[in-house]
Amino acid sequence: MIDLKTYEVWFVTGSQHLYGEETLAQVAVHSREIADALNTSEHIPVRVVFKPVLTTAEAIWELCQEANAAKSCVGLITWMHTFSPAKMWIAGLNLLKKPFLHLHTQYNREIPWAEIDMDFMNLNQAAHGDREFGFMCTRLGLSRKVVVGHWGDADVQSSVGAWTRAACGWHDAQDCRIARFGDNMRDVAVTEGDKVQAQMQLGYSVHGYGVGDLVARVAQVTDNEVDALIKVYEERYILRPALQVEGSQRTSLREGARIEVGMRRFLEDGGFKAFTTTFENLHGLAQLPGLAVQRLMADGYGFGAEGDWKTAALLRAMKVMGSGLDKGSSFMEDYTYHFSPQGDKVLGAHMLEICASIAADQPTLEILPLSIGGKADPARLIFNANLGPAVAASLVQIGSRFRLIVNAVEVTATDAPLPKLPVARAFWSPKPDLKTAAAAWIYAGGAHHTSFSFDLTAEHLADYAEMAGIEFLLIDEHTQLAEFKKELRWNDLYYKLSQLS
Repeated sequence: MIDLKTYEVWFVTGSQHLYGEETLAQVAVHSREIADALNTSEHIPVRVVFKPVLTTAEAIWELCQEANAAKSCVGLITWMHTFSPAKMWIAGLNLLKKPFLHLHTQYNREIPWAEIDMDFMNLNQAAHGDREFGFMCTRLGLSRKVVVGHWGDADVQSSVGAWTRAACGWHDAQDCRIARFGDNMRDVAVTEGDKVQAQMQLGYSVHGYGVGDLVARVAQVTDNEVDALIKVYEERYILRPALQVEGSQRTSLREGARIEVGMRRFLEDGGFKAFTTTFENLHGLAQLPGLAVQRLMADGYGFGAEGDWKTAALLRAMKVMGSGLDKGSSFMEDYTYHFSPQGDKVLGAHMLEICASIAADQPTLEILPLSIGGKADPARLIFNANLGPAVAASLVQIGSRFRLIVNAVEVTATDAPLPKLPVARAFWSPKPDLKTAAAAWIYAGGAHHTSFSFDLTAEHLADYAEMAGIEFLLIDEHTQLAEFKKELRWNDLYYKLSQLS
């Protein structure tokens, strides 16, 4: 279970000794009040920890060192209550390894027209103190998020909260181990990539295993363990008659449960947070893991089919970012289109592996034929997805750099029942429309696999890309294809020139 309350961000206020101890004491009182308000905000899922006001280069340097070493700290929120000469921040910011957000706010909401005097002006200087700090961050070339507005406003807290979720995803990625059972699907291009570059830039590491290593763990599973897991299935899902006690497919269901227990044990023992499988490497397994993958994703694991380790890593990060929210995230694929006078849409699905966290209703557990893989018919959960706004995201490698592509979509009910479709599914309208969105996605080199989420928005993923230092492309209601193609060209030029500096 992913608990974001185990993480914290530090609220860091800058000032200087010029104003005297009385003013600094008031700065500390105000800063603590703001930190406490953010800490109790319903929009912010992590703990916000007040830190003493910083007034010297030495104190800033020490705090940045402390933040780097603190395992629970995922980042800093910085604010200059008064004017804080920014040369003091150079040494500390140069060594800071954690992401930071610059909150451009002030303690008071409105100007006290009848009471304002120079004492008030000397105390409340964020309007220009934050600009001094911002110049130094830009001069140092530091990536950060800037949020502007009063700290008590819901929209400000929501934007800060989105950043903290992204910071948790980024923090989790730094020790994320991905198990790759088998290689990628043969001759597929987009699931390939530079794993060394990914670890250098994005933090996570990919470890390859022959499927025989998994088969050995599955063989160790006892009948009692299978019995216990079958009871869980019976409690949570609707089992078709053939899967119930004495049913004709009960033995196959038990085999699916055995695979889940063995796979879960392999991942837990190895400290893995994500994994991949491929239907082209199943030697020794009775069936392609479908049910096991669906249930592991629902417990927070990242997953990519056909060896797609980049999607597995991204889904894990999105699972962390969305922890505590209730509509879910899943591995997904744009499977087939619905071109209609009433509106073009996408039917999203996969062979088996759609996470039940996005289910709108109680899933049905079935065993049905699968035309590829050459194994026994696998168990899988079948359901319709939630409805409403969602995002589909793809992490791809373009030459020597990584690119994160996000499409905002609206999931709707299917136009008619799908009684013969043997997989979980989602039906959506891409923004701004299917023709524009699909063309932009293809121009950008987006993969056919995505990480799909009802819980996250483009803001979360843009913040994550900023922390990772990777390219971010958004396809939404404002997208115009001609401008999008220009953005691609500008980005290519920028990244080529940045490699020369």
